[in-house]
Amino acid sequence: MSAESDLADDLDRQASLTSSSTKKKPIQGTRNVLVTSALPYVNNVPHLGNLIGAVLSADVYARYLRQCGVNVLYICGTDEYGTATETKAREEGVSPKALCDKYHELHRHIYQWFDIRFDHFGRTSIPQQTAICQEIFWDVYRNGFVVEDTVEQLYDAEAGMFLADRYVRGTCPHCGYAEAQGDQCDACGNLLNPTELLDPRSALTGSVPVRRTSRHLFLDLPRLRDELEAWIERSAARGQWSENALTMTRSWLRDGLKKRCITRDLRWGVPVPLDGFQDKVFYVWFDAPIGYLSITSDYMGDNESWRCWWQQPDDVELIQFMGKDNTPFHTIIFPGTLLATRRPFTMLCRLSTTEYLNYESGKFSKSRGTGVFGDSASETGIPAYVWRYYLVANRPEQADSVFTWTDLAAKNNNELLANIGNVVSRVVAFVQNQMGGVLPALADAWSPAPLDERLFEQVTAELQVFHQAMANIGLKAALRSSMSIGRLANQYLQETKPWDLFKQDSKRADGVRVLVIASAVIRLLAVTLEPFLGSGFARLVFQQIGVPHADETNRIPQRFDRSQLQEWNYGTESFAFGKPQHLFKKLEPSFIEELRRHFAGHVSANEGSASSGVASSDSELPLELRLGRIMQCNKTAQSDQLYQLVLDLGPEEGSRQAAANLGHAFPMTSDLLGRFVVVCCNVERAVLGGVQSEAMVLVAEKKARTALLTVRHANEAMLGARLLPWSASESGNPHTALMNAAPLSPLDRKGLQSRLKELRVRDDGVVIWKQNKPLAAVVRDPDDPRPLGTSSDPAMKPSTAWVVVSAEASLDVGFWNNARVR
Repeated sequence: MSAESDLADDLDRQASLTSSSTKKKPIQGTRNVLVTSALPYVNNVPHLGNLIGAVLSADVYARYLRQCGVNVLYICGTDEYGTATETKAREEGVSPKALCDKYHELHRHIYQWFDIRFDHFGRTSIPQQTAICQEIFWDVYRNGFVVEDTVEQLYDAEAGMFLADRYVRGTCPHCGYAEAQGDQCDACGNLLNPTELLDPRSALTGSVPVRRTSRHLFLDLPRLRDELEAWIERSAARGQWSENALTMTRSWLRDGLKKRCITRDLRWGVPVPLDGFQDKVFYVWFDAPIGYLSITSDYMGDNESWRCWWQQPDDVELIQFMGKDNTPFHTIIFPGTLLATRRPFTMLCRLSTTEYLNYESGKFSKSRGTGVFGDSASETGIPAYVWRYYLVANRPEQADSVFTWTDLAAKNNNELLANIGNVVSRVVAFVQNQMGGVLPALADAWSPAPLDERLFEQVTAELQVFHQAMANIGLKAALRSSMSIGRLANQYLQETKPWDLFKQDSKRADGVRVLVIASAVIRLLAVTLEPFLGSGFARLVFQQIGVPHADETNRIPQRFDRSQLQEWNYGTESFAFGKPQHLFKKLEPSFIEELRRHFAGHVSANEGSASSGVASSDSELPLELRLGRIMQCNKTAQSDQLYQLVLDLGPEEGSRQAAANLGHAFPMTSDLLGRFVVVCCNVERAVLGGVQSEAMVLVAEKKARTALLTVRHANEAMLGARLLPWSASESGNPHTALMNAAPLSPLDRKGLQSRLKELRVRDDGVVIWKQNKPLAAVVRDPDDPRPLGTSSDPAMKPSTAWVVVSAEASLDVGFWNNARVR
């Protein structure tokens, strides 16, 4: 049977599971776990980053729990209400309902191909969503946690309607990106309100909107602060929230909770049932998390049974998976809503969040065809279980990670093929060729040899690490332990050499014993890798070693020893092996390069010119960064947060003007005067808040704090110095590095933000490029008159040195570890 047909059979089995008439319910006296993945927006085709950020990570954990015998319910579905859906429906000329039907089916198909085993994959545009959302609203309202207020909104006179967040476009006040949306800037990631945008315009008509007031309903989070804060500390301690999730949540609390608007002037959504507000719907971040409850109700098949999972907090443990940008909605707004009902809801216990997975040197973009999206992964010919392995191995648990085709090939060839594929192939082929395809039983009195005992001990140790990592939701660490078991199995075969034992009749029984133990290790590999690679992969392995695959046979043991072999009937029964099949095939460089070109996408003329001068080497930085000093700093007329700066870049580069959104971090303009800063010079000129900006000052950001970047021991003689990636091998010739630096064309603001994602701050405060190369300024001896970068003649090279770039030395350096640069 082929891998493709086998996967199809497995998907059919999963489909039957989700439609089964037997519905899971919590069982008293046992562990009951409710697992959710953040609901994907229905109108977005999920890319690889979306998959690992929530859906796949939750699937890995839910599979693990099932394989350990835990009663688990894994719920997910498409988030279908809100502005984004209305906008997309307008673009495609269809109704919101028709759009949701189309994209829900697309999501379902993608997750099936990736072997995601939901207990139920539903959607939010269902009657249960309206009923449960309105029920919760009435509880919160009657308990006094909903207040009315007026909101200044942008109004499109041509369309005759208030503009919801995503119906507004404009210039981001933080980074200057001209196509920022009213709720968030895609370039720098900052959350926005539509009225914050500079030069706003309607996405519906293109006209300039006017400001008007509208009455809305707000969740009174300040009244819930003490109660919410106490719950957060209890839940975080009990559930071991990931550090990034806890940090983001505490920053919201530290900055002060504000009333959150829970209504919008839209038509597509859950209607607000309160008199005077019937022309509005609930805002997505009020109603979307309630989708977990309504999708559970849809799964249970009636209007009340969902309560056994969601209103029995003593019996159910809620574990949620999401990308980091969803954190505050699940740790503050949704829990605050549930607390305000004064009913006993199942509240968040454990939370696992991820950072971002980026694509090659930039972002995934469906419109530009850049990167691998869920609907195109199947076209590559690479099995779903290889994609799953790569994504988990590269899961951005503590910091952003980057998908590269070279890395995918390396992990497939050097890890899956050389390790797992090798041990399975060797054992199965040997049993087929030398033993007629049957692994026999052993004598009743067999006993392990010293190498067998050592293998038992080593594998059991790895199993303990595996289970502990999974208990901590450390998916990458657990996967590494499982792969280590494969390396131990290969080592065992190399040392025991069963092929040599079979050449001697007196040693043949020893050879059979070795193959029996090796086959048991292969079964263990299959079950420990199944959470990560999926049941499609495990089924292929089980077929080859003659074991039926089912929920009853894929349990993950706690130990690996003779007693476990006996439990699996190894040594006491014979096993008829299946036909050998290659689990993995080598990904050749030419094939990978073809895929890289195919998924490189198309770029605009501006992006093409901006990238044409950028060298492809990892050591070459596509940003012209120089040391500058702030000579003038004034507030702008449009915003107290936006400053107009004049930067001194030294005698050769002169001065430049820049707009910088630094008012939140430096309320006094005098705080910035005279400061040495890192300046990006190859950025397109733009008018930001009425200021002509021809450069950009770079800062580090982390946990709502901002630090300037600077060159250590900076002085006036260094002004204008070029900043480049540095390595120990280049320490003797910084002038040569400067001479070899590629000429760079101007970048637009979005292109700039994409390239800045490769910069991070290290734990010692040093700014690094591509995860390992420190940035450093090329500076010369002030007593050497020869100019930098003008000649390759050795006699004309000035005395030069590297000086590293860091977050401000005056601040706590350790705090800035892994801070992003913008």
